[in-house]
Amino acid sequence: MTNNGVLVDIKHLSKLFPMGAGMFQRSKVFVHAVSDVSLRIRQGESVGLVGESGCGKTTTGKLLTRLLDPTAGSIDFQTKDGPVDIATLRGKAMKRFRRRVQMIFQDPYESLNPRLTINDTVAEPLNVQGIGSLVEREDRVVQLLESVGLTPAHSFLFRYPHELSGGQRQRVAIARALVVNPNFVVADEPTSMLDVSVRTSVMQLMGKLADEFNVTYLYITHDIAVARYMSDRLAVMYLGKIVELGDTEEVLHHPLHPYTKALLSAVPVPDPLHKRNPVVIKGQVSKPVNPLPRCRFYERCPLADKFCETHDHPPLEDHGSGHYVACYHV
Repeated sequence: MTNNGVLVDIKHLSKLFPMGAGMFQRSKVFVHAVSDVSLRIRQGESVGLVGESGCGKTTTGKLLTRLLDPTAGSIDFQTKDGPVDIATLRGKAMKRFRRRVQMIFQDPYESLNPRLTINDTVAEPLNVQGIGSLVEREDRVVQLLESVGLTPAHSFLFRYPHELSGGQRQRVAIARALVVNPNFVVADEPTSMLDVSVRTSVMQLMGKLADEFNVTYLYITHDIAVARYMSDRLAVMYLGKIVELGDTEEVLHHPLHPYTKALLSAVPVPDPLHKRNPVVIKGQVSKPVNPLPRCRFYERCPLADKFCETHDHPPLEDHGSGHYVACYHV
């Protein structure tokens, strides 16, 4: 990929969490939550990040929004003055960056302060950033509430989160994320805690708002169907590594990595006559604690051999049309 139109350029990003360290002793054991991840996200596109629980998806999202500091690597964010490595930002520069990047959290019951009204919740980013007068902030809040489908907006302004349904709370969270006009939004499974009946409407809303506000999404999910609906490109993660990357339809119709094939084989098909050959993978999910340098999928892979055991984790290589795979046997 070229640098043209790239909004976020992630290079060799890693996050390690120490385990078992004492007060006067450095830890020698680490959880490798994110390990040497490189990814480019273009302006205006939606990239889905999929994988099973514990693979590092949410940690990656928190690194991109600087809710966590990376252990290694860089996150170059495109600004009018050129790319800026947000991993190095501090103080006022960090505060200015917050206007460009926001996050929508998974659980709308936990992400909203129960002591704040909806008006105060959505207006809080404007207050923190010092944007507009009191009247202008209230007008902006009303505008966003109407944009996310909470109408009439004035009937919601002075209600509290406990007075809203789960879908309405998540719409408030979406309004709060967009109120400062960010360029990039990390959406961490924003529909997984909602009833099935409202998931589609929230996904449609997020797609509409992406066009309306020119927002770029990193959409984190474990649901392949949701990822297909929301994403232009798909990145598959396993134990902190991206193992496959490409256009969403290309990855779903022509999966190359054994792990991607196993994920897709687990998706239920609403047809009792449909038959498919299951993909057999071995054992349980490996622990990301001080993993060996070999392929992270080695212990479960049906294709693994001596070469995989004795060589480092395979790099992502282009197999045509921007379809990248990290596997020696593809």
